[in-house]
Amino acid sequence: MSALTLYTNPQSRGLIAHWMLEELGEPYDIVTLDYESSMQAPEYLAINPMGKVPALKHGDTVITETAAICTYLAARFPEKGLIPAVDDPALGTFYRWLFFAAGPVEQAITVKSQGWNVKPEQEMTVGFGNYTMTIDALETALQPGPFICGEQFTAADVYVGAQIRWGLMFGTIDKRPLFEAYAERMSARPALQRSEQMNQPDP
Repeated sequence: MSALTLYTNPQSRGLIAHWMLEELGEPYDIVTLDYESSMQAPEYLAINPMGKVPALKHGDTVITETAAICTYLAARFPEKGLIPAVDDPALGTFYRWLFFAAGPVEQAITVKSQGWNVKPEQEMTVGFGNYTMTIDALETALQPGPFICGEQFTAADVYVGAQIRWGLMFGTIDKRPLFEAYAERMSARPALQRSEQMNQPDP
């Protein structure tokens, strides 16, 4: 049994954490849970009281929230090159856009997908302002390219890339050329291809 164990479900954001583990290249175990029973079992609620996936155990350490899992793994294994060095100015860019995707982008696409209406006078009280503002800012993050931190692929690309790929697929993110080109670069990652293959349903 490896020191890293991912609790997940193939129809969940656990796919992002699984992709991250494949990019990391360290041994790991997978525990697949279902929504109706094992995710709500006392044994798992002791790991994540929210009864949701993903969750990662690294020895005795438990990490929940997908962005936190990606950041933890990158920081815990810096030799893998999935986070800029502590003295690299790109580290600020890494944190900025990874958590922008986990915060405002997540909020904006959720509001859009649910058909909720944020009135102009309410924009100052919600974290993302409005959908267009948020998506325009996301596009700004990708303009330098080819990755969030320039030439270095990082865990920020795992999280942002997953958000953009799913957003384009489900219509919650505008099909802009920059987003589509970025999504294609993510789709070409062997680690992503492996994780997707491993999460295919049995024939």
